[in-house]
Amino acid sequence: MGRFDGRVAFITGGARGQGRSHALAFAREGADIAICDIAAPIASVGYPLGTIDDLAETQRLVEQEDRRCMSAQVDTRDFGALDAFVGRVVADLGSVDFAMANAGISSMAPVDTMAPEMWDEMIATNLTGVFHTLRAVSPHMKRQGFGRIVATSSMLGRQGCANQVHYCASKWGVIGMVKSAAIDLAPFGINVNAVAPGNVRTPMVINDHLFSFFSGEGTTATLDDVLPALQSLHVLPVALVEPEDISNAVLFLCSEEARFVTGATIDVAAGNNCRVTA
Repeated sequence: MGRFDGRVAFITGGARGQGRSHALAFAREGADIAICDIAAPIASVGYPLGTIDDLAETQRLVEQEDRRCMSAQVDTRDFGALDAFVGRVVADLGSVDFAMANAGISSMAPVDTMAPEMWDEMIATNLTGVFHTLRAVSPHMKRQGFGRIVATSSMLGRQGCANQVHYCASKWGVIGMVKSAAIDLAPFGINVNAVAPGNVRTPMVINDHLFSFFSGEGTTATLDDVLPALQSLHVLPVALVEPEDISNAVLFLCSEEARFVTGATIDVAAGNNCRVTA
Protein backbone atom coordinates (compact mmCIF):
# COMPACT_ATOMS: atom_id res chain seq x y z
CA MET A 1 0.00 0.00 0.00
CA GLY A 2 1.30 3.43 -0.94
CA ARG A 3 0.59 6.80 0.61
CA PHE A 4 -1.18 7.94 -2.56
CA ASP A 5 -3.21 4.91 -3.62
CA GLY A 6 -6.19 6.05 -5.67
CA ARG A 7 -4.74 9.50 -6.33
CA VAL A 8 -3.60 11.08 -9.60
CA ALA A 9 -0.43 13.18 -9.96
CA PHE A 10 0.02 15.60 -12.85
CA ILE A 11 3.57 16.72 -13.70
CA THR A 12 4.79 19.25 -16.27
CA GLY A 13 8.29 18.90 -17.63
CA GLY A 14 7.97 15.17 -17.13
CA ALA A 15 10.23 13.91 -19.91
CA ARG A 16 13.36 13.73 -17.77
CA GLY A 17 15.21 15.26 -14.81
CA GLN A 18 13.19 16.32 -11.78
CA GLY A 19 9.92 15.71 -13.63
CA ARG A 20 10.74 12.07 -14.30
CA SER A 21 11.92 11.64 -10.72
CA HIS A 22 8.64 13.07 -9.41
CA ALA A 23 6.61 10.80 -11.70
CA LEU A 24 8.40 7.68 -10.47
CA ALA A 25 8.27 8.76 -6.83
CA PHE A 26 4.50 9.25 -6.93
CA ALA A 27 3.97 6.04 -8.92
CA ARG A 28 5.89 4.10 -6.26
CA GLU A 29 3.53 5.57 -3.67
CA GLY A 30 0.52 4.25 -5.58
CA ALA A 31 -0.58 7.25 -7.66
CA ASP A 32 -1.52 7.14 -11.31
CA ILE A 33 0.49 9.63 -13.35
CA ALA A 34 -0.05 12.19 -16.10
CA ILE A 35 2.98 13.90 -17.62
CA CYS A 36 3.55 16.47 -20.29
CA ASP A 37 6.60 18.15 -21.76
CA ILE A 38 7.41 20.56 -24.56
CA ALA A 39 9.74 17.85 -25.93
CA ALA A 40 11.17 20.30 -28.46
CA PRO A 41 13.91 22.94 -28.64
CA ILE A 42 13.49 26.55 -27.50
CA ALA A 43 15.62 28.98 -29.50
CA SER A 44 17.24 30.84 -26.59
CA VAL A 45 18.19 27.70 -24.64
CA GLY A 46 21.77 26.57 -25.27
CA TYR A 47 21.42 22.94 -24.19
CA PRO A 48 19.21 20.14 -25.57
CA LEU A 49 15.76 19.91 -24.03
CA GLY A 50 13.82 16.68 -23.52
CA THR A 51 12.50 14.74 -26.49
CA ILE A 52 9.46 12.68 -27.43
CA ASP A 53 11.57 9.58 -26.76
CA ASP A 54 12.39 10.89 -23.26
CA LEU A 55 8.68 11.45 -22.60
CA ALA A 56 7.89 7.92 -23.76
CA GLU A 57 10.64 6.53 -21.54
CA THR A 58 9.17 8.24 -18.46
CA GLN A 59 5.79 6.71 -19.31
CA ARG A 60 7.40 3.28 -19.73
CA LEU A 61 9.13 3.56 -16.35
CA VAL A 62 5.89 4.59 -14.63
CA GLU A 63 3.97 1.73 -16.20
CA GLN A 64 6.75 -0.60 -15.10
CA GLU A 65 5.67 0.37 -11.56
CA ASP A 66 2.22 -1.03 -12.45
CA ARG A 67 0.56 2.38 -12.52
CA ARG A 68 -1.50 4.01 -15.23
CA CYS A 69 0.24 6.84 -17.09
CA MET A 70 -0.95 9.42 -19.62
CA SER A 71 1.55 11.53 -21.53
CA ALA A 72 1.36 14.31 -24.09
CA GLN A 73 3.62 16.76 -25.87
CA VAL A 74 2.37 20.05 -24.44
CA ASP A 75 4.05 23.44 -24.19
CA THR A 76 2.99 25.03 -20.89
CA ARG A 77 3.15 28.43 -22.60
CA ASP A 78 0.01 27.34 -24.51
CA PHE A 79 -2.82 27.51 -21.97
CA GLY A 80 -5.40 26.03 -24.31
CA ALA A 81 -3.34 22.91 -24.97
CA LEU A 82 -2.43 22.49 -21.31
CA ASP A 83 -6.01 22.99 -20.12
CA ALA A 84 -7.28 20.49 -22.67
CA PHE A 85 -4.77 17.86 -21.54
CA VAL A 86 -5.71 18.36 -17.88
CA GLY A 87 -9.35 17.88 -18.89
CA ARG A 88 -8.46 14.59 -20.59
CA VAL A 89 -6.55 13.48 -17.50
CA VAL A 90 -9.57 14.08 -15.28
CA ALA A 91 -11.87 12.31 -17.74
CA ASP A 92 -9.61 9.26 -18.18
CA LEU A 93 -7.94 8.89 -14.77
CA GLY A 94 -10.78 10.27 -12.64
CA SER A 95 -9.20 13.28 -10.93
CA VAL A 96 -6.15 15.46 -10.60
CA ASP A 97 -5.14 15.42 -6.94
CA PHE A 98 -1.51 16.54 -7.08
CA ALA A 99 0.05 18.92 -9.57
CA MET A 100 3.75 19.63 -9.96
CA ALA A 101 4.39 22.81 -11.98
CA ASN A 102 7.90 21.67 -12.77
CA ALA A 103 8.60 22.63 -16.41
CA GLY A 104 11.41 25.15 -16.70
CA ILE A 105 14.41 26.27 -18.71
CA SER A 106 17.72 28.03 -18.11
CA SER A 107 19.76 30.38 -20.25
CA MET A 108 22.49 32.93 -19.59
CA ALA A 109 23.37 36.44 -20.76
CA PRO A 110 24.26 39.76 -19.10
CA VAL A 111 21.38 42.19 -18.81
CA ASP A 112 22.96 44.78 -21.11
CA THR A 113 23.18 42.37 -24.06
CA MET A 114 20.30 39.98 -23.34
CA ALA A 115 18.01 39.62 -26.35
CA PRO A 116 14.41 40.55 -25.54
CA GLU A 117 13.42 37.18 -27.02
CA MET A 118 15.52 35.41 -24.37
CA TRP A 119 13.69 37.32 -21.63
CA ASP A 120 10.31 36.58 -23.21
CA GLU A 121 10.93 32.84 -23.57
CA MET A 122 12.18 32.57 -19.99
CA ILE A 123 9.25 34.39 -18.41
CA ALA A 124 6.74 32.60 -20.64
CA THR A 125 8.09 29.17 -19.64
CA ASN A 126 9.21 29.57 -16.03
CA LEU A 127 6.55 31.97 -14.77
CA THR A 128 3.56 32.09 -17.11
CA GLY A 129 3.78 28.33 -17.60
CA VAL A 130 3.48 27.86 -13.83
CA PHE A 131 0.44 30.16 -13.76
CA HIS A 132 -1.11 28.19 -16.62
CA THR A 133 -0.62 24.98 -14.66
CA LEU A 134 -2.23 26.39 -11.53
CA ARG A 135 -5.06 27.84 -13.60
CA ALA A 136 -5.68 24.53 -15.40
CA VAL A 137 -5.74 22.24 -12.36
CA SER A 138 -7.31 24.42 -9.68
CA PRO A 139 -10.93 24.37 -10.96
CA HIS A 140 -10.88 20.56 -10.92
CA MET A 141 -9.34 20.51 -7.44
CA LYS A 142 -11.88 23.06 -6.24
CA ARG A 143 -14.79 20.90 -7.43
CA GLN A 144 -13.43 17.84 -5.64
CA GLY A 145 -12.56 19.81 -2.48
CA PHE A 146 -8.96 18.64 -2.39
CA GLY A 147 -5.67 19.38 -4.06
CA ARG A 148 -1.96 19.78 -3.57
CA ILE A 149 0.07 21.98 -5.94
CA VAL A 150 3.87 22.23 -5.82
CA ALA A 151 5.75 24.65 -8.07
CA THR A 152 9.45 24.48 -8.78
CA SER A 153 11.28 27.67 -7.87
CA SER A 154 15.05 27.78 -7.26
CA MET A 155 17.61 29.15 -4.86
CA LEU A 156 17.87 31.86 -7.52
CA GLY A 157 14.31 32.70 -6.52
CA ARG A 158 15.81 34.03 -3.29
CA GLN A 159 18.93 35.88 -4.53
CA GLY A 160 20.44 37.61 -7.52
CA CYS A 161 22.95 36.09 -9.93
CA ALA A 162 25.10 37.45 -12.73
CA ASN A 163 23.85 36.67 -16.24
CA GLN A 164 20.55 35.37 -14.83
CA VAL A 165 18.31 38.44 -14.50
CA HIS A 166 15.50 36.71 -16.40
CA TYR A 167 15.85 33.38 -14.58
CA CYS A 168 15.97 35.03 -11.15
CA ALA A 169 12.95 37.19 -11.99
CA SER A 170 10.98 34.11 -13.04
CA LYS A 171 11.87 32.08 -9.97
CA TRP A 172 11.27 34.95 -7.51
CA GLY A 173 7.92 35.34 -9.24
CA VAL A 174 7.05 31.69 -8.64
CA ILE A 175 7.41 32.18 -4.88
CA GLY A 176 5.13 35.21 -4.93
CA MET A 177 2.62 33.32 -7.07
CA VAL A 178 2.59 30.37 -4.68
CA LYS A 179 1.96 32.58 -1.65
CA SER A 180 -0.88 34.41 -3.38
CA ALA A 181 -2.49 31.30 -4.88
CA ALA A 182 -2.35 29.60 -1.47
CA ILE A 183 -4.57 32.38 -0.09
CA ASP A 184 -7.02 32.15 -3.00
CA LEU A 185 -7.36 28.37 -2.81
CA ALA A 186 -7.17 27.72 0.94
CA PRO A 187 -10.99 27.76 1.43
CA PHE A 188 -11.33 24.87 -1.03
CA GLY A 189 -8.98 22.32 0.52
CA ILE A 190 -6.12 23.13 -1.84
CA ASN A 191 -2.57 23.68 -0.58
CA VAL A 192 -0.03 25.46 -2.77
CA ASN A 193 3.69 25.32 -2.04
CA ALA A 194 7.06 25.49 -3.77
CA VAL A 195 10.43 23.81 -3.66
CA ALA A 196 13.67 25.75 -4.17
CA PRO A 197 16.43 23.43 -5.35
CA GLY A 198 20.12 24.17 -5.40
CA ASN A 199 22.32 22.62 -8.09
CA VAL A 200 20.57 19.44 -9.21
CA ARG A 201 22.13 16.64 -11.24
CA THR A 202 19.89 17.10 -14.30
CA PRO A 203 20.52 18.12 -17.92
CA MET A 204 19.78 21.76 -16.99
CA VAL A 205 23.07 21.74 -15.03
CA ILE A 206 24.98 18.87 -16.61
CA ASN A 207 25.54 20.25 -20.09
CA ASP A 208 28.45 21.61 -22.12
CA HIS A 209 26.86 25.04 -22.53
CA LEU A 210 26.76 25.64 -18.77
CA PHE A 211 30.23 24.14 -18.25
CA SER A 212 31.76 26.53 -20.75
CA PHE A 213 29.85 29.56 -19.51
CA PHE A 214 30.42 28.79 -15.82
CA SER A 215 34.11 27.91 -16.07
CA GLY A 216 35.27 30.50 -18.57
CA GLU A 217 37.46 27.79 -20.08
CA GLY A 218 35.81 27.64 -23.47
CA THR A 219 34.31 24.64 -25.20
CA THR A 220 36.71 22.14 -23.59
CA ALA A 221 35.25 22.64 -20.09
CA THR A 222 33.92 19.52 -18.33
CA LEU A 223 31.88 18.77 -15.25
CA ASP A 224 35.11 18.27 -13.29
CA ASP A 225 36.16 21.80 -14.23
CA VAL A 226 33.05 23.36 -12.73
CA LEU A 227 32.53 21.10 -9.70
CA PRO A 228 34.56 23.39 -7.38
CA ALA A 229 32.43 26.38 -8.38
CA LEU A 230 29.22 24.41 -7.95
CA GLN A 231 30.42 23.14 -4.58
CA SER A 232 31.13 26.70 -3.45
CA LEU A 233 27.45 27.55 -3.78
CA HIS A 234 26.49 24.89 -1.23
CA VAL A 235 27.29 24.71 2.48
CA LEU A 236 27.15 20.93 2.75
CA PRO A 237 30.14 19.25 1.06
CA VAL A 238 28.34 18.29 -2.17
CA ALA A 239 28.39 20.00 -5.53
CA LEU A 240 25.10 18.51 -6.71
CA VAL A 241 21.92 17.25 -5.10
CA GLU A 242 19.98 14.45 -6.77
CA PRO A 243 16.54 14.74 -8.41
CA GLU A 244 15.26 12.25 -5.85
CA ASP A 245 16.11 14.71 -3.07
CA ILE A 246 13.72 17.21 -4.62
CA SER A 247 11.10 14.51 -5.11
CA ASN A 248 11.26 13.62 -1.41
CA ALA A 249 10.36 17.20 -0.50
CA VAL A 250 7.53 17.21 -3.04
CA LEU A 251 6.16 13.94 -1.65
CA PHE A 252 6.14 15.49 1.82
CA LEU A 253 4.29 18.58 0.64
CA CYS A 254 1.59 16.39 -0.92
CA SER A 255 1.28 14.10 2.11
CA GLU A 256 -1.05 14.25 5.09
CA GLU A 257 1.96 15.15 7.22
CA ALA A 258 1.98 18.52 5.43
CA ARG A 259 -1.77 19.14 5.58
CA PHE A 260 -1.27 22.49 7.32
CA VAL A 261 1.65 23.60 5.16
CA THR A 262 0.63 26.08 2.45
CA GLY A 263 2.20 29.15 0.91
CA ALA A 264 5.62 27.80 1.89
CA THR A 265 8.86 27.25 0.01
CA ILE A 266 11.09 24.36 1.03
CA ASP A 267 14.77 24.78 0.20
CA VAL A 268 16.54 21.61 -0.96
CA ALA A 269 19.84 23.31 -1.59
CA ALA A 270 22.57 21.70 0.51
CA GLY A 271 22.68 24.85 2.63
CA ASN A 272 22.86 27.47 -0.10
CA ASN A 273 19.84 28.98 1.67
CA CYS A 274 22.01 29.69 4.74
CA ARG A 275 23.51 32.64 2.88
CA VAL A 276 20.30 34.44 1.92
CA THR A 277 17.49 36.14 3.83
CA ALA A 278 14.79 36.23 1.13
